[in-house]
Amino acid sequence: MYTLLDGKAVSAKLRGQIKINVDKYKKATGNDIGLAVVMVGENPASAIYVRNKIKACEEVGIKSYAYYLKENTSQSDVENLVCCLAEDKKVNGILVQLPLPKHLNEEKILSLIPAVKDVDGFSLENTGKLCLGVNCLAACTPHGVMKILEEYKIDVKGKRAVVVGRSNIVGKPMAMLLLNADATVTVCHSRTQNLQEECKNADILVAAIGKPKFIKSQMIKDGAIVIDVGMNRDENGKLCGDVDFDNIKDKCSYITPVPGGVGPMTITMLMYNTLQSAERE
Repeated sequence: MYTLLDGKAVSAKLRGQIKINVDKYKKATGNDIGLAVVMVGENPASAIYVRNKIKACEEVGIKSYAYYLKENTSQSDVENLVCCLAEDKKVNGILVQLPLPKHLNEEKILSLIPAVKDVDGFSLENTGKLCLGVNCLAACTPHGVMKILEEYKIDVKGKRAVVVGRSNIVGKPMAMLLLNADATVTVCHSRTQNLQEECKNADILVAAIGKPKFIKSQMIKDGAIVIDVGMNRDENGKLCGDVDFDNIKDKCSYITPVPGGVGPMTITMLMYNTLQSAERE
């Protein structure tokens, strides 16, 4: 019988703790904690994410500053705004909502966010520190996965972990966090040979490949811990993950659902990182 890893419940508990610590910080320093969110253009999915981030800020007592720029905003105007926010003492965290319109140089804009305010954990400095096992602001989604494992007292030490997907946002930082926690880690991707065999060796399988129900029952060993980072739509338009949940769940010891698994943790970890950033400054 499997145990469902309830990210929604873990997220709610963690947000409660973050709110307490935000209140303590405000009392101790007399200052607010501020998160600036920059959105360029009118991407509907991005607009929903930004609204959810602002709502989460209100919930935990973090002040949000939202900047909505037109689709045709120039590179220099976006860069100038990010540079101003980097200097602004009221702003502890800066988040540039991705994707940006195609005419903008994403890498250049993100590079202007100081590492201490890089609450997404994407900067070269924070990524490098993560690789070296140095305390840093880690990417929100994989860090959220680690918090779920921690909450359910799943010790990854010595376990064989397989991460399917090598993106800079999830796959690579996920592998580093697991490695830093003493797991033995394999990263698989679209060019991996014998993917099924690699997955079947996993004590912990993290699916972050972006393909609906890609991970099938025959790819999972009995008793595996399965973490589904995917957020897709199936052939009926229903929300689903990268894992074929209904056919896999009974082989697992633990599994995350979609929705309600890893998803709720991402914005919560953004709040966590913003608090960390304020405390470090």
